[in-house]
Amino acid sequence: MAAELVASVAVCCTGQSLPLILVDNHLPYPAAILQVFGVVQHRRRRHGHGRFKHPRLKAPPGLWAGVVEKVRNARGRLVEVKTRALFGRRKDIERRIRRLKIGRQINTAHIERLNGTLRGQQARLTRRTRNGSRLGEMLQWALWLWRDLYNWVRPHGSLEGRTPALALGLAQELWSIDRYVRHPVHVSDLQRELWLEQRQAVLTSALDDYQRKKRMPTS
Repeated sequence: MAAELVASVAVCCTGQSLPLILVDNHLPYPAAILQVFGVVQHRRRRHGHGRFKHPRLKAPPGLWAGVVEKVRNARGRLVEVKTRALFGRRKDIERRIRRLKIGRQINTAHIERLNGTLRGQQARLTRRTRNGSRLGEMLQWALWLWRDLYNWVRPHGSLEGRTPALALGLAQELWSIDRYVRHPVHVSDLQRELWLEQRQAVLTSALDDYQRKKRMPTS
């Protein structure tokens, strides 16, 4: 799931510069980031000749990723919050954070706030609930509906009563639910299949491509 999440980010950034990635200390994230964005690295050969040995994946230049680690005691209470650079230099990561105006240090505050809003407004994701989805498709459709209403219909106090679509110039006025339902903006099944193919292509790491293209010895 971590690799699929990173692959979705990579598909959205196709043709653009490498994204700034800020994550928590979830163990699968480093391997997932390298699987999607990593390039092949070979160990140095002795005496400058011979076969390349033990290829592996490394972060490409310009890929910056920061980690927020929450330290808890035996009772599960938060004791300390640590931050570190996963890929790239820490000062480069913090400089880009300030340029994007999302803080001054490595943090995940914005996505944590969105996650809290989503759990508070989407009954299927509420903790200890009986409203859980039995099918993944039903959960996905509910999340798509919440995302559209959150961005196009619901006014935000932090945006001075505007919706995110209004703030970005994608809409000229506040949308009603009736207008959203009647407006033909929904993505077709064909487009979803194309996005799925793009994600599957991104999930194939550079190391897998290298090993597949490696010539086999012939007798």
